[in-house]
Amino acid sequence: QVQLVESGGGLVQAGGSLRLSCAASGRTYRSYAMGWFRQAPGKKREFVAAISWGGGTTYYADSVKGRFTISRDNAKNTVHLQMNSLNPEDTAVYYCSAATGVSTKAEQYDYWGQGTQVTVSS
Repeated sequence: QVQLVESGGGLVQAGGSLRLSCAASGRTYRSYAMGWFRQAPGKKREFVAAISWGGGTTYYADSVKGRFTISRDNAKNTVHLQMNSLNPEDTAVYYCSAATGVSTKAEQYDYWGQGTQVTVSS
């Protein structure tokens, strides 16, 4: 069992940056790949970024490639999403998730956090 709690969301102007964090608990955390997804009002949940359990493999959605960076610190049971050059299209609730294998597909993830709101003003 893995419990996930996101933090770091907020309101930022276009062009600004935010760093999301996800604190994980559960003794098997280190064996899980981690992902970030987001869901805007009226839209389906979409993949943002993912990282393998060891951190050696990462995936990004085309829409965030070059602007967002996913990282993890297994010693601290945390995963981060550094978001730079934010634009209003990045406005959404961001969810942290855990899966047994790194994936870009939401259905492959077994555990989810409650989400954190990111709002980018123009």
